[in-house]
Amino acid sequence: MDTGAASLQPDACYLALQARDARFDGRFFIGVTSTGIYCRPVCKVRMPRRENCRFFGHAAQAESAGFRPCLRCRPELAPNSIAWSIQDASYILAHQAARLLDEPEAWGDEPPSVEQLAAKLGVSDRHVRRIFEAQFGVSPVQYLQTRRLLTAKQLLADTQLPITQVALISGYSSLRRFNAAFVEHYGLNPTRLRREGSIRPAQDTAIRLGYRPPYDVKAMLGFFAKRTIAGIELIDSARGAMARTLSVESAGKWHRGWLVAEFDEARHQVALRVDDALSQVLPLVIRRLRAAFDLDADPAAINAVLHGSFPEGDGLRVPGAMSGYEIAIRAVLGQQITVAAARTLAQRMVDRFGQPIVTPFPQLTRLFPEPAVLAAAAGDALGQLGIVKQRQAAIVAIAQAVADKRLHLHGGADVHATIEALKQLPGIGDWTAQYIAMRALRWPDAFPAGDVALHKALGVQGKPQPAREAEVASHAWKPWRSYAVVRAWSTLAPAALKETT
Repeated sequence: MDTGAASLQPDACYLALQARDARFDGRFFIGVTSTGIYCRPVCKVRMPRRENCRFFGHAAQAESAGFRPCLRCRPELAPNSIAWSIQDASYILAHQAARLLDEPEAWGDEPPSVEQLAAKLGVSDRHVRRIFEAQFGVSPVQYLQTRRLLTAKQLLADTQLPITQVALISGYSSLRRFNAAFVEHYGLNPTRLRREGSIRPAQDTAIRLGYRPPYDVKAMLGFFAKRTIAGIELIDSARGAMARTLSVESAGKWHRGWLVAEFDEARHQVALRVDDALSQVLPLVIRRLRAAFDLDADPAAINAVLHGSFPEGDGLRVPGAMSGYEIAIRAVLGQQITVAAARTLAQRMVDRFGQPIVTPFPQLTRLFPEPAVLAAAAGDALGQLGIVKQRQAAIVAIAQAVADKRLHLHGGADVHATIEALKQLPGIGDWTAQYIAMRALRWPDAFPAGDVALHKALGVQGKPQPAREAEVASHAWKPWRSYAVVRAWSTLAPAALKETT
C-alpha cells in the first residue's frame, strides 16, 4: 500500500473501479503501471488488470509516484477529498494545512510557502512537513504543485485563455517555470496538452466541476430560490441552473462580472460559464462555486454519522456562498425575521447601494454592494430601507472589517478565531456567527443552537432551555452538525421554516 493511503483497501478500490462508482470519485486515484497514467474511479477507459493498479488517496501521491493525469477522465474534475475528524491533533493539523493549501483566498496576494503555512497554524515549518508527509505521503510543496498543475490543466482544457495567462493565474511567476513544470511532470508542454486533451466541441467552453452522488439538486436550488435577490441572482429550477453577478477582489483590484452554473446530473458535474471580466480570478471563482454548491462533500462519511437520525436527508448539502461577506450581511438582515422579510430588506439594499452592471441577461443588472460602500453608508440611509439601528451597526461593522482586511470570510479562515471576532462586533451574537461559519467559512460542524426553526425540528421548542437541549442532542452528530442542521430544517413544513434565514 502507498504511504499516506493506509486507510485504502486495494481490493475494495478495484471493485469500485470496476463499477465506475461515482460515490468514490476523488476519494482515491488509480495509477496504472502499464501506462504510467493515473485515473479517477469513474474513468471509462478499458479496465486495467488488477496487478497493474496502484491506489492513492490523493492526486499528489500519484504524481509523486511518477504517474501522469489521464486526459480522458481528467483527475482535475474530481471533487476534493475533505476529511473532518475529532481524532488526534496531528491528524487535524495535517488536514487543516491541506485545507489552507486548497483555498486560494487564504493567501491574499502572496504565493503560499511552508513557512507561511506553519505561521498560520502556529507551529514550526519542520513540524508541518513531518505531520503532512505522515498523513498524505507527500510534502506540502508537492501537494501544492499538484494543485497548481491540475488547476492549469483544467483551464487549458476548458477555456481559451492564453497560456501565459493560465500560467499566472495558476500561481506560476513566469511562463518559463510553468512550461518547465509541465514538461517535468506530464512529459509534454502546455500547448500540446491543450491540443491532445481537447475532446470537446470547440463551442463548448464550460468548466466542468465534479461532485459525488447522492446530491439533491432540487433542494439546493430551492434553498437559493427562496432567497433570490432580483438583479443579482436568477434560479432556473427546470434547467437546474443558477446565474448571478459577482464581485471578486484580488491583488487590490476588483473584478466584476457574471457566471452561469448548470447541473449535469447524469455526469455528476456542474458546468460553469464565466464572464471574460472574471477570467483573471477564475481559480477563485471555481473555488467559490464549489463552496456555494458544496461540491466537495463526501456523502458516505456524512451519512455514516447522520443517516440514523435523518434517513431522508442523504442527498442534502450545506448551501454555501459565492461571497462570504455577502452572506454575513444577509445573515444580519435575517436576524429574528422571516426569510421573505429578510429578502425584502436585502432587495432594498441592492437597489439602493448595488453597482449597476451590464450582462447578457436582462434579469441581472446589479452587483451586491461592496464592503467599502456599506462601510461608508450613513445610518439614515440604512434606516430608510427599514433596517433597525442595531442591525445598521452590525452591517457597517462587518463591511468595515472586511474592507480593512481585519475579517476574512472564506473557507481558509481560522474558524474559531473568526467566530470570536464576529461576536465582538456590535449586533452579532452566537446564532449569527454560527450561521456565517456554516455557510461562509464552510465549517461542517457549525451549530446555531439558538435557531427557532431548529428547535421545532428537534422537538425542543417547548422546553425551558431549548438551545441547551439542542446543543446536547447535537453531540451525536459531530463533526457534521452543519449537515444535521440542514437535514433538520428539511423535515419541517414550509410554514415552519419562516424563521430560517
